[in-house]
Amino acid sequence: MAATDHVRDRSPDTANREIDHEQRERVRACAAAGGDALDRRIGELEREWDVERWLETNGSILAGIGIALGAFVSPWWLLLSAAVVTFCLQHAVQGWCPPVVVFRRLGARTQKEISAERYALKALRGDFESAGDADAALRAARS
Repeated sequence: MAATDHVRDRSPDTANREIDHEQRERVRACAAAGGDALDRRIGELEREWDVERWLETNGSILAGIGIALGAFVSPWWLLLSAAVVTFCLQHAVQGWCPPVVVFRRLGARTQKEISAERYALKALRGDFESAGDADAALRAARS
């Protein structure tokens, strides 16, 4: 990918390879299936949550739980909220935090990865100049 993708750069190589492999297979399958499959998959990609959204949602829920438990059960639960805030700061500064590893292994993708697949499918659908085959479309979308 042309621009820096801090989450991807700091993700385990195995997770990146698996995400790339699955993306490649989805694009090839849609290319073979054509029209409706391309439209359907592009629609799915428009609704797919990226890793940032998963982190924000997970962090908000855990911080809220930590505050509630800290207020009603034990102040020690506030440490959960402190850990979440620390991870959020680390992610903002470094583009990575420990939960990223978990989400990446579960298949959460960066916005750039989602966009690359979406633009490859749009190129195959004919939204742009002809891109050729699935691999050429992915390369064009990543550049």
